[in-house]
Amino acid sequence: MREKLNIPEDEVDSLRRSYWKIYGVTLNGLMINYNADPEDYLEFVHDVELNHILKPNQRLRRALQNINSSKVIFTNGSTRHAENVLSALGIEDMFQEIFDVRVASFKPKPFPEPYLKILDIMNIHGQDCVMVDDIPENLKTAKDLGMKTILIGRDNGHEYIDYCLEKACIIGEMADSEI
Repeated sequence: MREKLNIPEDEVDSLRRSYWKIYGVTLNGLMINYNADPEDYLEFVHDVELNHILKPNQRLRRALQNINSSKVIFTNGSTRHAENVLSALGIEDMFQEIFDVRVASFKPKPFPEPYLKILDIMNIHGQDCVMVDDIPENLKTAKDLGMKTILIGRDNGHEYIDYCLEKACIIGEMADSEI
């Protein structure tokens, strides 16, 4: 925001938070209010070296292998960034497809449009899906569409959360029958 749009440093954090709250992601606020190029934005903010932050995770890999269903990524980021994260974790081959913020013309989670678009592309119904996310609001939309929901993190009593896992690697310990 500072480097590309010349927004003063002391305004960046509050503006970012405000756009996140109003538009679902900072990008949409910047597109609407600053005519920011979304492709330029996604490339710039996701140009991050991950190998010093993330390491291959064999426990997560085994957990994903134990899920006998198709698995896709649904991210408010870019496909490239998701691929980089999956690669750093050593699980890039575990997912059939990546749906990024472009899937519904940059309309992000938790708005229903990208969920509906993905269900349409995959030719499935919400009742046939389980959504795992670390943001409760994203799971509310999933639940409204009939999906089972799993929150990674601490739940504060949201009625639309079916399962809550405080650590992502625990998912492999859940039986398929529980999901």
